[in-house]
Amino acid sequence: MSGDEREERDLAPALEPAAANRLRALTPARVALGCTGVSLPTRARLDFDRCHALARDAVHARLEAAALARTLEGIASCSVYLLYSAAADRATCLQRPDLGRRLDERSHQLLSQSAAQGPHDLALIVADGLSALAVERHAIPLIEAFLPLAAGLRMAPVSVVEQARVAIGDEIGEALNAQLAVVLIGERPGLSSPDSLGVYITWDPKPGRTDAERNCISNIRAEGLSYAQAAAQLSAILGEARRLRLTGVALKPQALSLREG
Repeated sequence: MSGDEREERDLAPALEPAAANRLRALTPARVALGCTGVSLPTRARLDFDRCHALARDAVHARLEAAALARTLEGIASCSVYLLYSAAADRATCLQRPDLGRRLDERSHQLLSQSAAQGPHDLALIVADGLSALAVERHAIPLIEAFLPLAAGLRMAPVSVVEQARVAIGDEIGEALNAQLAVVLIGERPGLSSPDSLGVYITWDPKPGRTDAERNCISNIRAEGLSYAQAAAQLSAILGEARRLRLTGVALKPQALSLREG
């Protein structure tokens, strides 16, 4: 008996093949993988290792911030600031998320000099977060889908931030005198989603805001939420945030009702 035949014999799936196939059609999660003895089949183990490597690469990759900024200048028709968090490098950003939530001194001074340009309705911030891959793939298409829906809003200069976490948008939004901060950021990679982009919306951004005071649109990628859907959700949340002058858990019911309609 060949090795492949022996492995096929030992798979012993927990589900009937038809049921397992229906489940796999509904989710990219690893379901009904079977086993070879007490181990996973070779094919399943190799696929797991491949996906794990892609997730690790996404976490450690560096954002091509200058190229992204040039593209943004063209599509947004505004100034783009290249900023940095207080985390000096990628390793520090991963080990010290608190530093990723604050700007370094040079970036803080740059924004302080431009504060007189406000007030603004919206500060758009693009940050690498935990997946530069997500930002490089999805930030530009999402912004292109969103900008026509933002007509009439006073937009602050766009910020591109390296080694950043979500809360860095609070400091940037406050410095730019913006009512709302919208942070496009790479989400923590999963084994089936190394390039998922998230959007975090905060009313009256300033240091000290908590996650409960934000709204999030998640899983923006080819296999998840489309750019058009994400842009529509963002526009709806921004409209409600400006009407109610808040974001976060208190806004969630209104925003959900808009999306369902």
